[in-house]
Amino acid sequence: MGHLGALLFLLGALGALADICHVPEVDSKLVQSLGQRLLPWLDQLSPDYLNPSIYVGLRLSSVEASTKEDLYLHSLKIGYQQSLLDDDSSDLQTKPSMGQLALYMLALRANCEFVGGHKGNRLVSKLKRFLEDEKRAIGHDHMGKPHTSYYQYGLSLLALCLHQKRVHDSVVGKLLYAMEPNHHLHQGHQSVDTMAMAGLAFTCLERTDLNPNLRLRITRAIKTVKENILKAQTPEGSFGNIYSTPLALQLLMTSPIPGVGLGTACFNTRAALLASLPNGAFQNALMISQLLPVLNHKSYVDLISPDCLTPRVMLEPAMVTPSQTEAPEVIQVTLTVPSVLPRYTHSIHVPAGSSLEDVLKKAKELRGFTYGTQATLSGPYLTSVMGKVVGEREFWQLIRAPDTPLLQGIADYRPQNGETIELRLVAW
Repeated sequence: MGHLGALLFLLGALGALADICHVPEVDSKLVQSLGQRLLPWLDQLSPDYLNPSIYVGLRLSSVEASTKEDLYLHSLKIGYQQSLLDDDSSDLQTKPSMGQLALYMLALRANCEFVGGHKGNRLVSKLKRFLEDEKRAIGHDHMGKPHTSYYQYGLSLLALCLHQKRVHDSVVGKLLYAMEPNHHLHQGHQSVDTMAMAGLAFTCLERTDLNPNLRLRITRAIKTVKENILKAQTPEGSFGNIYSTPLALQLLMTSPIPGVGLGTACFNTRAALLASLPNGAFQNALMISQLLPVLNHKSYVDLISPDCLTPRVMLEPAMVTPSQTEAPEVIQVTLTVPSVLPRYTHSIHVPAGSSLEDVLKKAKELRGFTYGTQATLSGPYLTSVMGKVVGEREFWQLIRAPDTPLLQGIADYRPQNGETIELRLVAW
């Protein structure tokens, strides 16, 4: 096993005994390679590509991009603050979502800033108004649903809490109710990501004591959410799936829980992460930005009192391997859309290593296929296929035949030769 392996095993064993979630150190080169995957994103400064989560992830990690980070934060401030000054009646498609604005507030805290001034106050007011609107959509009887999601609800609460902005107990109470056991919402409908984000918001509220009347409910909710995340652990070690695991670990690392095997569960998760990283599972910028803090034993809750002075390792661009002179291998992917009439089915030939988005572009070039997307922090989101636009609480699900839902988006998934990919319109 060697001295390093023995030390890592001992650290994991100690974590299990203490009921703490401790993810032993991973190879520093692996962490740097993840950070290097974010470097090209730091060069994309147009409003459509700006992603506050990238800045937050780097600031909470052990690696840094030096002046690129400074320029990126400057671009975030220009883009997001300008959106706050624009008239509310302007094109909603070009406006940041509430989730994006909340992440922007996290980015400011990652730079040890509090929101302030006219623009800062307007940002706080927008988020508070958003939460009030979502509260009304849920209803006094809790039978409704938020217009967006409980994930964005929790993220917005977290952002306001980190900036020491109090919201009414009734607003916090809606999220508490959704996460508490024995309610109609708690029947397998809450994803691990949603529970983790809610738990991070509750942990911030517990530590800042902004809602003292809800202190006991908040403490109980944190325990409930953590226990439910632990129940969602797969035999391979992931929480829900490999992409929801980083956010789950951020929450589980915040405090110990006696008697639930927390240390063992988190130690097992390390194996799942190590198995996925060399295989290129983490290519998406949002997912990488949520994982990097975990590998540095940090979470979004650390932004209550961020550390802006500790040195980090400077990232260097990855070495580019010279391209081969021979022509790339061509693969065949069958694309099918059963949700339209007549059903679309066509075989597409693309170079090996192409993304699913490349397949869709090629299908569009061949005519007879159309699609539309919307830019999100997770990458392009399918909004229409063959002229069929998603309705309220609908989405285009990506299926690898015969019936395996894909965990990655169209820009991240790379089909293999002979695969059949189905685009299926489903309701949620």
